[in-house]
Amino acid sequence: MLINHLYILLTILFTVYGQIVIKWQVQLAGSLPPDNIAKLQYIIKLLLNPWVISSFTCAFLAAISWMAAMTKFDLSYAYPFMSLAFVLVLFLSAIFFKEPVTIPKSLGLGLIILGIIIGSKG
Repeated sequence: MLINHLYILLTILFTVYGQIVIKWQVQLAGSLPPDNIAKLQYIIKLLLNPWVISSFTCAFLAAISWMAAMTKFDLSYAYPFMSLAFVLVLFLSAIFFKEPVTIPKSLGLGLIILGIIIGSKG
C-alpha cells in the first residue's frame, strides 16, 4: 500500500517542481511587456527555455503519476493530498524567492494539513 502512495507523492513533487521553475524563469525574464508583439516574443522565448520545457515535462509526468494513483485510490481519498503542493510551494518560495511566510499563511497551511489528516482517515 505504501508504494501506491508513491504515485501521489510523485504527482505532488513533479507539480511543485514545475511551479518553482516557472516562477524562477519568469522572474529572470522580467515583466510581461505591454506591447503585443513584445508579449508574443516574451512568451515564445519562455516556451523555448529548457527550464520551462522541463517544467512542462514534469507536468506531463505528474499527470502520468496521477493516472497511476487513480488506479489505486478513490479520488476522494487521493485528491486532498494534492494540497501538500501548497505547503511545499510556500516553503520553497520562501527559501528560493524570499517570499514572506506570514501568520495568516501559516495558519492556512495548518488548516490544510489538518484537513489532509482528517480526510485521509475517512
